[in-house]
Amino acid sequence: MAVSDFQRLSLQNLESTESFYLALAGLLADQLDLDVSPEAVWNPQRAPNMNFQRFLCREVLGKIHGHLVWGLDEVDRLFGCKFGSEVFGLFRSWHNNRALDPSGPWSRLTLAIAYATEAHLFITDVNQSPFNVGTRVELEDFTFNQVMDLNERHGSPLHNEIELRRFHQLLGGQPYLVRRALNELSAGNVGFETLVANADRDEGIFGDHLRRILVMLARDANLTEVVRGILEGRPCPDAASFYRLRSGGLIQGDSLQEARLRCEIYASYLKRHLR
Repeated sequence: MAVSDFQRLSLQNLESTESFYLALAGLLADQLDLDVSPEAVWNPQRAPNMNFQRFLCREVLGKIHGHLVWGLDEVDRLFGCKFGSEVFGLFRSWHNNRALDPSGPWSRLTLAIAYATEAHLFITDVNQSPFNVGTRVELEDFTFNQVMDLNERHGSPLHNEIELRRFHQLLGGQPYLVRRALNELSAGNVGFETLVANADRDEGIFGDHLRRILVMLARDANLTEVVRGILEGRPCPDAASFYRLRSGGLIQGDSLQEARLRCEIYASYLKRHLR
């Protein structure tokens, strides 16, 4: 088994497809203790995708015995890269190769990709996405009782049921928001009233997360209009937008008519910025 944490990659590693693949190949070779330098087997006449695929097939799968489970963590970093879709398309092709050649080398490779739900907002071509194939394990929103349990595990920074219910109403059980808030509260970095007052503000503890959502929407004018309509009380106009927004973790609901923003701070933040 190998695990590659994309947070370890530098900005230089993310400058181009070539630099990214070389960095990823180097990390993989080091972790598996393979006596090979990616640069030594790289052919500048080949496309980056082909070089990396040949490296993985020949220098990794060709030199290890048995099955390789390769964990890819924090792949969200690729969403903002201009070559991100190309990389994800390559990952998807390996999955397809397993079906086309069950006895081939790709049958010995399993990718375990950890990512935020926003992936569905970045990748519009479902046939190029590795996120809609294989087995998907989704972390659902925390229930009120689960938030209560997490609060106790953090030393009960939310002191009573009133604060717990306001906290759950504000964040809707969204896992990242809940854990981030409880960590900040338990560490004494912010008080409950301050957290509530600034939760949907750029200067609040969720500012980076909220701006990320706004940037994602700005890349797709159609989705932006759909969200604006939902904020104004209109139903989601089409199934494709509904699926992308719900899979992307931005809205919830069981039908186009029931579509609504996932939590209170998403609604208030986007209502202010999409007016």
